Amino acid sequence: MPGYFDIDDILMEDEPISVVFHVTANGVGLLDPGAESNCVEKGAKVELPFWLAHGLLSLEQAVSINPPACFTQKTRKEIQANAACVDLRVRCPYFYELGCKIVPLVSDEHWPVLALCIHQSVQRGSKQVSQFFHDDSAQVCPTPYQRRNSCF
Repeated sequence: MPGYFDIDDILMEDEPISVVFHVTANGVGLLDPGAESNCVEKGAKVELPFWLAHGLLSLEQAVSINPPACFTQKTRKEIQANAACVDLRVRCPYFYELGCKIVPLVSDEHWPVLALCIHQSVQRGSKQVSQFFHDDSAQVCPTPYQRRNSCF
């Protein structure tokens, strides 16, 4: 359970999320680097930290959240091909935590792709890790005999 003082939760909530404004927001022009005035126009796409996007979503549906780039169709296809070769930490350091928080917030058109991406990454990744540790030929630490006869 994430807590108020949990540093990982704080850093995860600071991940940038793409949102689309459904209303004109006065006095928040600093949020949109391309804004010429001190307001964000209706229909503007802006990158906001997750905590702010979540707050604006709660505030009378002022914005809609788009899934982050780390949950794209390309990532899902790479996970389907070989989950062990996909470095999710490079794409998003808090891939699973952020994904679990975003799934209930995205629109119905994005929800299935996002949920399937997270599910497949967990399912395929855990299967490959399990196979690795149950395989007798894959030894993490070589035996003393193997160390002595190796060329290292």
